[in-house]
Amino acid sequence: MQHALRCAVALVAGMAIAPQSPAAAQAPQVNQVRAKTLTAPPAIGSQKNETALAKIPERMEQFVADGVISGAVTLVAHHGEVLQTAAVGKADIGSDRPMRTESLFAIASMTKPVTATAMMILKDEGKLKIDDPVSKYIPEFADATLKGGKKPSRPITLRDLMTHTAGLGGDQRLEGSLEETTKALAKRPLDFESGAKWQYSPGLTVCGRVVEVASGQPFEGFLAERIFEPLGMKDTTFVLTEELQPRRATLYKLSENGKELQPAEHWLNGPAEAKTRGPNPSGGLFSTASDMGRFYQMVLNGGELDGKRIVSKESVEEMTSVQTPDLTTGFTPGNGWGLGWCVVREPQGVTEMLSPGSFGHGGAFGTQGWIDSERKMIFVLMIQRAGLPNSDASDMRKEFQRLAAEAVTK
Repeated sequence: MQHALRCAVALVAGMAIAPQSPAAAQAPQVNQVRAKTLTAPPAIGSQKNETALAKIPERMEQFVADGVISGAVTLVAHHGEVLQTAAVGKADIGSDRPMRTESLFAIASMTKPVTATAMMILKDEGKLKIDDPVSKYIPEFADATLKGGKKPSRPITLRDLMTHTAGLGGDQRLEGSLEETTKALAKRPLDFESGAKWQYSPGLTVCGRVVEVASGQPFEGFLAERIFEPLGMKDTTFVLTEELQPRRATLYKLSENGKELQPAEHWLNGPAEAKTRGPNPSGGLFSTASDMGRFYQMVLNGGELDGKRIVSKESVEEMTSVQTPDLTTGFTPGNGWGLGWCVVREPQGVTEMLSPGSFGHGGAFGTQGWIDSERKMIFVLMIQRAGLPNSDASDMRKEFQRLAAEAVTK
């Protein structure tokens, strides 16, 4: 995938940290950026504390030294400026390959908000309505039944899919092509009446097929043409090319004795997954901190970046507002759900440093991307660690967000 825009880095400074473990035996790569990597109207200078920002890679380095992760990349942006991008530890322990700010990560469910944005683009163009029945685009859903064979009281809508309230169950792995997968999902008995409760689901997978039907394009082609290329997300893709493979961060898990990290395998980041089954709209993307920072800045700007409108401001507001007012949602307390996005209603615990109304999404391997629209801040954490008890509630996420928030004055 060839994209025209390139992210600029104005200054690179090394920060010496004493080696403490094989994965930690390097100085963090820290980019203190005061460049037009991200832009936000109007241009407002950020008030940042350089000493406080320096604590972020230091703290991530400690997680590496403790054997929790092999390495990490963090990005902090405020008022359209990337204040810091830092890389610590190793992208691959076995080959002693250092983590770099341009390292590539399997972002898993951080893919979902991208899929949701594609849906809203088509909504803006009048090619779909969020309250349309799914069967309008995938006829097999007209025959959906509840467990026990009873017909649901109302049709499943696109809104139900995007809020994880459709009643769909099962895992999010593709069963062949997107078309084949959604037909198979339509045959799965629903776990409950649509809208009755929140249950994490393959709903955004079905949305990916809806994008294909409504646009007349392959899902991955639509994302590339309408989101990645205009935003200059040159490294975001479902399939890593030979050129990109050397930059990929290895996925790790704890060994059986819990004392060391070892390479892990997972269908989400398997090399043949996208090639043999197709792009997974629920969790198949690979990306960098920089690319995701540009995507989040577009959303924070109300749907545009560098003068390029991707999606309407009204659609951004709709998909990042709570659509599940009376339901318990998410994997940490105090959250609601928008259209493809988790929304913080009552900050607490891992979200206590975020403003009410902040929104974002995490991934199965610990990656996190969050937008605090009140502070005009973006937080991106990239790690590759399987088997975390709760990837949305990790200490790495909490410490990163805490330190970033403390380093920036509104």
